Amino acid sequence: MSKLSAFVYGRLKGCKYAIKGALLLLKTEPSIQVQTVIASIMTVVGYRIGITKTEWILQVFAIGLVMSIEGLNTTAEAIADFIHPDFHDKIGFIKDVAAGAVFIAAITAVIIGCIIYVPYL
Repeated sequence: MSKLSAFVYGRLKGCKYAIKGALLLLKTEPSIQVQTVIASIMTVVGYRIGITKTEWILQVFAIGLVMSIEGLNTTAEAIADFIHPDFHDKIGFIKDVAAGAVFIAAITAVIIGCIIYVPYL
């Protein structure tokens, strides 16, 4: 196998794991499921209202930001629980900071949504 085909094969294999992880996140995490519903609703609303290409870019970015950070939060919580299943102040701190990152991303998405949709009202 040439270096190029080995490289391409490795990337495709990596994509397989990434898709598997995204599907696991969607199947197992209620917060991502709620965010997926909200993202779907906002996508339909954006289509119905006819938002601009730039507004679509901002909306897709905001949705991706929140869902990605939520995935990282889920990962941080799972690792923390695996390492120290009982309550511990430092584990609590780690989980709170990870949840705070999701909160910041969600507030950012709401602000972007308001900037996009309020003028249409």
